[in-house]
Amino acid sequence: MNDEEAVLRCQDGDREAFRHLVESYEDVLYGTAYLMTGNTALAEEHVQEAFLSAWRGIRGFRTGRPVKPWLVRILVNTVMTQRRRQSVPVDPLNVAAAHSGAGDPAELAESIESGQRVRQAISALSFEHNTVVTLRFFAGLTVPQVAHALGRREGTIKSRLHRALQHLRRELEELGPGNGDSDE
Repeated sequence: MNDEEAVLRCQDGDREAFRHLVESYEDVLYGTAYLMTGNTALAEEHVQEAFLSAWRGIRGFRTGRPVKPWLVRILVNTVMTQRRRQSVPVDPLNVAAAHSGAGDPAELAESIESGQRVRQAISALSFEHNTVVTLRFFAGLTVPQVAHALGRREGTIKSRLHRALQHLRRELEELGPGNGDSDE
């Protein structure tokens, strides 16, 4: 079953068809939520809430449009609503370690260190810049899809993405090749 068939069946109340959408997009939504919040429990909560909202709103979804940007927009709105309700600190946990499989210990250590540095640099970005980078590069959305997900113009997204990447480069240069700890 493809996404369009699943949406049509969902619009007729088929919960099993919705399972197709959940299974297809739960990983990208979780990863996006995690990168936006830095907290595994919050990420899981936001994804669950986003899917509940999607189920409630599936009848209004226009078939023929891509499902992924629609779901990501729901997720982003969920995260942003929660951020407005309460200020939640970002916990710069190690994304690389959480998603790494078994392998060479030296490569794993290097991957973990690199992931920590990137996560630390991303956490230094403003929420808006963090969100744009996360949606573009983790969620794999195109610039027009990011613009749609955030309800912004493409030019605004391109500008934010450009500034965010400049800031990210500066942060990574300041962190240097190590893990960002001060000299001891």
